[in-house]
Amino acid sequence: MWKQLWKKWTLDKPATFGDWLWEVFVVQLAAFLDRLTLRQVIAFIPVLILVLAYAHRIPIPPELMLVGDLLAYIDVISVIFLLSIMSRVATIVFILKQAAAHAIRLASILLAGMKGLDFRHRREGGTKSRKGMAGRAKNDNDDHAAIRGVAWA
Repeated sequence: MWKQLWKKWTLDKPATFGDWLWEVFVVQLAAFLDRLTLRQVIAFIPVLILVLAYAHRIPIPPELMLVGDLLAYIDVISVIFLLSIMSRVATIVFILKQAAAHAIRLASILLAGMKGLDFRHRREGGTKSRKGMAGRAKNDNDDHAAIRGVAWA
């Protein structure tokens, strides 16, 4: 019985305590450091400065107290900057939507105008010998097809 008690308190309990220390200070600390972000570190700096200021063991100059405010302002400015970027992106997307709608409208107008022109069938054979219209002026320039919304050069 004494041997088991001796083994339990000299080997098992310190080994369990050592395993617990390893778990807390190595494994869990490493997991915490993996999850730690730069924003969390920056947010913790003013708390650390405040604790040091109220401890009154080390005199802290007022400039160092203002560093915490500066870090908070940087956080606010970054949020404003991100919102301004999002508004610019929204404006660009709106302009692209308008340009796409205009291109689709122009393409539909062109397609509607081209339906009147039938390029798939050739002219009839007797049309070459036909004389032109009586009231038409004789010039070499052919008129282009009239398509609404499109200007020909």
